[in-house]
Parts: sequence; structure tokens; C-alpha cells
Amino acid sequence: MYPNLYFLFQDLFGIEISALKLVNSFGLLVALAFVAASALLRRELQRKEQEGRLEAMESKVWVGKPQGPMAWASSALLGFVLGWKVLWLLINASDLFQGSGPPQQHLFSGEGYPLLGLVGAVALGLLRRKEDLKQRLEKPEEKTVAVHPWERTGTITMVAAIGGVVGAKFFHLLEYPDELVAFFREPSLQSFLGGLTIYGGLIVGGLAVAAYARRVRIPFLHLADATAPGLILAYGIGRMGCQISGDGDWGIPNPNPKPDWLSWAPDWVWSYSFPNNVNAVYGPRPAGYTGKLITENDPWPIFEGFGTYLDPGVYPTSFYETLMATVIFAFLWSMRKRWAAPGFLFGVYLMFNGVERFFIEKIRVNAEMNWLGLMFTQAELISTLTFLGGLALTIWVSRRSKG
Repeated sequence: MYPNLYFLFQDLFGIEISALKLVNSFGLLVALAFVAASALLRRELQRKEQEGRLEAMESKVWVGKPQGPMAWASSALLGFVLGWKVLWLLINASDLFQGSGPPQQHLFSGEGYPLLGLVGAVALGLLRRKEDLKQRLEKPEEKTVAVHPWERTGTITMVAAIGGVVGAKFFHLLEYPDELVAFFREPSLQSFLGGLTIYGGLIVGGLAVAAYARRVRIPFLHLADATAPGLILAYGIGRMGCQISGDGDWGIPNPNPKPDWLSWAPDWVWSYSFPNNVNAVYGPRPAGYTGKLITENDPWPIFEGFGTYLDPGVYPTSFYETLMATVIFAFLWSMRKRWAAPGFLFGVYLMFNGVERFFIEKIRVNAEMNWLGLMFTQAELISTLTFLGGLALTIWVSRRSKG
């Protein structure tokens, strides 16, 4: 496992760049997931407009209008952060990240170079002011321009990201309320940012995008179809981040010998110990595995601050989900032009998503809920509703298109 890029470069290339300890493997893959989904969405919206399914919307914009002191202040704030914190981290990385504590403790601390922060604030603030004065007109003009749906891809991605993170955190706290109690007992930004539930992100992020689409008059079903392939691909990339970092999104213990039909695959595909996982799990866990310290006799390197592994090994469910997401993406991408009825592709995506997540839950570690004697996880409940919702949508779309 590589908790951050520092250990990846160190292990694979023998290069040590202390500042890379700030770049968490999971966070980087999540960022790449958003980039990939955004690129595919842009491409699909362009295709739909070329086919006449979407059209540009007229919008009024001001040309030559002053931005004002608030815009200058935002640039000055960015300059202050760059000078005060970023430069300080880069210059002192080799000394700051030698200890075993998490590097984020420095990122979220009050340490830095205040003087360089002020220099950065003045520099960027004045530069923004100069650009503002340069583009001003004596008499600002209001013009009507055509805004194409694909030109809103950046905003749609941002809305989805903000809503997704909020929803993912909220649903995680619903599933693990003890973490919320622990946060209030010992609050820290780092602990609050940890722990996300993917279905919460999809639900709240989806609602946020739907609200935005309605405001800018983009037909939601067409937009949903355009997002479907990118959503499942992004999910797979995110799960790859879980696998590489070892973030705890793994399965139940699997001490069973690898079956003959899987003899061609490496052993870790069947059962994996997640050495050097980012959570540095140590000691027994209710799920049935124990976190143990890696020793010199073990086949893995020992990464400072993360040197533990799971015994017995567990199902690498994040790897399985990456494979399934890739297959689903390939299928949806190949069918996106054949299913013309708006909403049908998204309905199929919901069904695949629900089935995939429901069955993977059978071998994943998750908190269970009890309702009238029935035991199930939050993800099993939501995945079932997701499948039923997708089924209902495809049936409704099919009947609507035939009528």
C-alpha cells in the first residue's frame, strides 16, 4: 500500500521527495476521478447538442463592468495562503515530515511565513486590480450571448463535488454516529474530513446537479444520461484510490485457500493483508482480523508511521469494485448512442450500480442496522432502492417512448 506519493516514489523509484507526503494517494485518485467524469460529461454534452437533443441558452453578460474590491480581496487571500503556508511547506518539507505524525498536522496548523503571506497578498491583489482596471469600459455594456450546455461542465462538476462531499460526510456520520461524538470531544479539521460514504455523495451531489440543471434549463434526463458513463468510471477510479491507499474499504477476513479456478491470479486478488495501510490499523478488530506490526521478516517494506498489516488477510473488495466499474463503464459507453430515449441509459446505470454494490456488501466490512429483526447495511438498503429506482425509470422511459 502507498498511503501517499512519497512512499510510492521511494519504493518504486528510490526517490525521496518529502513534500509528496502531503499528496495522499486516495485524495489524488478522487481528484482524477472528477477530472475523468468531467471530461466525459463535456464530450457527451457536445455530442447531444450536435445531434439536436440539447441547445444553447441565451444569457446576458456584462462587458467592461468593474469587478470591485471583493474580487481583489479574493486574489489577495489566495496570495497570502500561497506565501504563508504553501511556500513554508515546500521550503521546510525535508525537516517537517521526518517524524511519524501525519503531515496534515502541519497543513492545518498555524505555522508558516506570515511575512511572505503578506507579500503574496499584496502581489496578487495588485495584479488582480490591474487586470480589473484594464478591462473596464467607460460605459459597461450588457450583451446577450449563447451559452452551450457543454460550457457549463466546470460548474456542474463543482456543484457535484461540493454536494457530493457534503452528502458523503453526512451519510457516513449517520452510519457511524460515534465519530461525530468523538469529533465534538476532540475537534480537528483532519478528523472531520476523514470518512466518506459514496452513496451519500451520489444522492446529495445528484440533487444539487438536478437543481442547477433546472435553473439553467438543461433537460435533466439528457444530463443524467450524459453523466452515467463518467459516474461509474469515476467510481472505479475512486475505488482504485481505496485499494492503493488501504483506507479501510476492504472486505471481511478471508483465510480460505485460493480456489483452483483462480490459480492464474496473484494471491492478493483472493486475500490481501493491506500492508502499510493508510489507517495504520493495529490490534484486534470486531470484523475478525487483527492489525499487526510489519517486521523485517515480513515480505513488505516498513513505511514510517504506517507499518502494519492485517491478519488474516481480507477480501480486496475495492479492487473487485474497480474491475466491475470498468466493465459497466465499457458497456454503458458502447450503448450510449443506441438508447436514444432520454433517461434510459441513466436507469440502466442505476440498476448496475445497485446490483454491484448490493452483492459486494456481502463480503465487505460495514456497520449493520437492525429493523424489525432484519439485519442489513446502509449500503444494502440504498443499493436496493437504487436498483428499484433504475428499474422504474427504464420502464417509464420505455413506455413513454412507445406512446
